[in-house]
Amino acid sequence: QVQLVESGGGSVQPGGSLRLSCAASGSTYNYNAMGWFRQAPGKEREGIAAIYTAGGSPYYADSVKGRFTISRDNAKNTVYLQMNSLEPEDTAMYYCATGFTFTLLRPNTYKYWGQGTQVTVSS
Repeated sequence: QVQLVESGGGSVQPGGSLRLSCAASGSTYNYNAMGWFRQAPGKEREGIAAIYTAGGSPYYADSVKGRFTISRDNAKNTVYLQMNSLEPEDTAMYYCATGFTFTLLRPNTYKYWGQGTQVTVSS
């Protein structure tokens, strides 16, 4: 079992920044990747950033490339998502997830999910 707890969401004006955190606990060693996903009302859940826990280059969706940065602190079992230049279109519930996958931005390849944290971008 793995538990994931997200934090750091909130409301911000366009152009602003937020940093999300995802603290993992439990049998995380069984899984090779962690990712950030988001889901806006009426839309499908989409993968936006992911990283292999062993290292290597992260993966980003085109919609966030150049604005969002995923990073990890293996000692703390925590993954972060730094979000800059936020746009109203980034408004969504943000989730972190972990699993054993080689298709890092595909939500259905992840096994464990956090409860989500809301991000709202509005003037």
